[in-house]
Amino acid sequence: MDITRSSPAPVRVVAVPPEPEPADLTARPEPIAVEPLQTLPAMATTATATTATAATTSAITTTATTSVTATDVRGRRNRPRDLLALLRPGQWVKNLAVVPLALLDTHPWGAAALLRTGWAVLGFTLASALVYVVNDLADRERDRLHPAKRHRPIASGRVSTLAAVVLTGALALALTGWAVAGPAWQWWPTALYLALSLAYSQGLKHVPLVDAFIVATGFVLRLVQGALLIGAQLSEWLALCVFSLCLMLALGKRRHEMTAAGRAHRPALRGYTLAFLDHLVVLVAVLTAVSYVLYLRDDASLAAGASLVTLLSAPCAVFGLARYLQLLLVEEGGGNPVHVLFRDRATLVNAALWAVLVALALLLPHASA
Repeated sequence: MDITRSSPAPVRVVAVPPEPEPADLTARPEPIAVEPLQTLPAMATTATATTATAATTSAITTTATTSVTATDVRGRRNRPRDLLALLRPGQWVKNLAVVPLALLDTHPWGAAALLRTGWAVLGFTLASALVYVVNDLADRERDRLHPAKRHRPIASGRVSTLAAVVLTGALALALTGWAVAGPAWQWWPTALYLALSLAYSQGLKHVPLVDAFIVATGFVLRLVQGALLIGAQLSEWLALCVFSLCLMLALGKRRHEMTAAGRAHRPALRGYTLAFLDHLVVLVAVLTAVSYVLYLRDDASLAAGASLVTLLSAPCAVFGLARYLQLLLVEEGGGNPVHVLFRDRATLVNAALWAVLVALALLLPHASA
């Protein structure tokens, strides 16, 4: 058998590449490896540069704002209006309201009595202005922590310390001239007021109760000064009425400070609580009303048959006290007694009616003569 002739030709096998498998759409892509030693330092450098830029911008802005504010304050320092505000002209009405009370027991009213009363008002206006400047100088650091008192001229920087010291000297010289030009030795109530005020500024204002009593005593000394200069005999009931009324206002002011700014601003407030002050204010208000009625009954120079007018004026006085207590305890006011007494409509109307009734009771004897 011939093998070479009968064997078929060999079959060539061609390898066909397999068809690619369809992509798996549900498979998650493999994470890309990131070299941490090269990427993180670059990110940190970028963040640091951004933070530094922001901090630099903030610092520049703060410095510029502070510089502008300081320049603005320095440019507006010691202006006449700020120096006048340092004297607190809005508080001078206290002298106008208290000193002339000595005229209640003086009849008839002559030009000499009115001029001497004006002289007493001038003296106490100078003295009280001097006390205000000294107090603001002593309390300038503490006033900067108070939400309202930080706007005072010295605390805010509108009046420099040097200008305030010079103003203090000028007021002291003017007050000395007032005492020398007036009647001899009849200025002692003003001198006692200054002594008490200086003791108050040096430390007594930090003693609870003593601080409020000194403030009230200052108003009684105003009344004494007016009576001394016009030669009138001062009624004990009137003095007690003025003292208790002013003590009520001083305690009310401290209560308002506690509710508005807490106890940190005034150290003496640590000896008070709201409940304690509420009881004291009501107690002193009752004393004010009783002493006023006793003054009208025993010491006031009233006309014969003026008892009806006196009877009508007593409810006005009680209403005024009740209205103040309402503003203080209900409406949380009383921070500035002068504003309370001269901006509240109900108080103004009641005071006007009371003044008319008292004037009628006092002037009838003179009119009938």
